Amino acid sequence: MSQQTDVLQDEVTPPRRGRPARVLSVIILILAGLHAYIGIRLLPDLALDSTGLGLGIGLLVLSALLIPLGTLSRFFTWPQALTDRLAWVGFLSMGLFSSLLVLTLARDFVLAFAGSAHLAHVTAAAVPMLAFVVTLVGFINARRLPSVVDVDVPLRDLPPALEGFTIVQISDLHVGPTIKAAKVEAIVRRVNALGADLIALTGDLIDGSVEELSADIAPLGKLSSRHGSYVVTGNHEYYSGASQWVVEYQRLGMDALMNEHRVVQHAGASLVVAGVTDYTAYQFDVAQRSDPQRALVGSPAGMPRILLAHQPRSAQAAADAGFDLQLSGHTHGGQFWPWNLFVRLQQPYTAGLHRLNQLWIYTSRGTGYWGPPKRFGAPAEITRLRLIAAASE
Repeated sequence: MSQQTDVLQDEVTPPRRGRPARVLSVIILILAGLHAYIGIRLLPDLALDSTGLGLGIGLLVLSALLIPLGTLSRFFTWPQALTDRLAWVGFLSMGLFSSLLVLTLARDFVLAFAGSAHLAHVTAAAVPMLAFVVTLVGFINARRLPSVVDVDVPLRDLPPALEGFTIVQISDLHVGPTIKAAKVEAIVRRVNALGADLIALTGDLIDGSVEELSADIAPLGKLSSRHGSYVVTGNHEYYSGASQWVVEYQRLGMDALMNEHRVVQHAGASLVVAGVTDYTAYQFDVAQRSDPQRALVGSPAGMPRILLAHQPRSAQAAADAGFDLQLSGHTHGGQFWPWNLFVRLQQPYTAGLHRLNQLWIYTSRGTGYWGPPKRFGAPAEITRLRLIAAASE
């Protein structure tokens, strides 16, 4: 459940090399306990023979082992192809287990109020079947090419020349063991077909080192728009060597905004495009603490100000700094039910367009996925934002 335990998103920080083995032991023990709960609550009510019971127990034990091994596979010194396959199996197990756990809990709630032997048997059989269907549908949703979501953003005092200015946002690609160059290439083709004025990449583009993933991320170098591509770091860049990734992004032609801004000239008008480091960057490098105020230092006044900030939690600081629009990601929109219901415990916004005082915040559901290749009730997106003049108040 890793990603989902951060109420889906602030994903559990991948263990760094050298962390004590007891961290992995604790995770395995917790997973073992949760798998045992599922087995104890479901298997007796299925009326299985000894072979079926043994198979059920065996599958639950295997799942409890594969989930942490798959999540940590990229830290093993094994051939890349092998660690990728282990990640696939582990993440698929994680997605299925997550639904099994939630449905088992829901079943126990129902049985507590309407328990009967017949209902217990029927629901015990229904839980794994429904979990499998949800996981299969979620897999299909996750692996398909993201749809384009159109959003109009009304800004005060928008210069007429910027009416209809389009920004295409990509966020949370999570290129890694299950998302490779072919999918990135397809996403780039769809983005380029939109003819954007500007492309914004709001972090968590990768899950791995530059050495491991440079070939898979390379298609982003083909992104095309009138005023170029701008990128900021997310928490996963810091898990994977943010400094190296910033250099790689710049090598691919993206402008990395590290608490800084650019002035974009368009049809005789101007707007400020700024970017901040991830909200948690200070935990990795104090010098890279996220700072919207600093990102605006030296910027001209009297023009729209747009901030790229990976986490919606930057919104209050962005509003205080005087930005008009913040583009964020990080939440994945919850990625799959019911974790979308818990994102607000850690982030102020889950998905979509919201307003904080005079600041508009758009939170993307993400263009890829993290962990389980599963999206259910929170489809991936490529976002096309159009600036329009706000109606007079």
